[in-house]
Amino acid sequence: MLIDGIRNMKKYFLAGILVWAPLAITIWVISSAMSVLDGVFGSMMAGIITVLPSNLTQELIHFREIPFVGVLIVIAGIILTGMFAITFAGRWILKMWENILQRIPIVRSIYSSVKQVSDTLLSSSGDAFKKAVLIRYPHENSWAIAFQTGHPMKEVAEKLGTPHIHVFVPTTPNPTSGFFMIVPKDSVIELSISVEDALKHIVSMGTVPPVGQETKIN
Repeated sequence: MLIDGIRNMKKYFLAGILVWAPLAITIWVISSAMSVLDGVFGSMMAGIITVLPSNLTQELIHFREIPFVGVLIVIAGIILTGMFAITFAGRWILKMWENILQRIPIVRSIYSSVKQVSDTLLSSSGDAFKKAVLIRYPHENSWAIAFQTGHPMKEVAEKLGTPHIHVFVPTTPNPTSGFFMIVPKDSVIELSISVEDALKHIVSMGTVPPVGQETKIN
């Protein structure tokens, strides 16, 4: 009787974990993102307060304490920056700003690297993370889901001879880490599922198939 009770408690506990874990992780991710945005606003406010007269400082401090005001202002600032950046004057100012950053030794390497990565990932015309594929990894008799990220540079393509592609193989259950690989294009199998569905499948360690891709076992 006692053993059965322990088994039932274990079953109930696991069932409860399956209910609460996704909700807790979702709340944690959202709260972490909001904390980062709020922290950016707080740092900006702290810098502004140091140069303002004392009679305005108290009002700004009270304004800073309003819940989520930092998140809203940072998001609004990003949107306004984007609206300005696509104008002719905005593009000219951004170009001048980048030229200044390119003249600073350490900042130049960090900024240029981050900008190239962000431009590649966020570009609508590129092929980075736009396609899920199957590759043979880590050996010939096993397969892994990967994401196509581009094509080899000129020198690498010339030395390899045959067509190859760049892929990123994410790890499970943390897909933010993984392996960058260059694989033959003819050895890759393209998948029809979206990158989002493939990512969910990887994070779940293969336990959650995409909608319409469930395997029927007789």
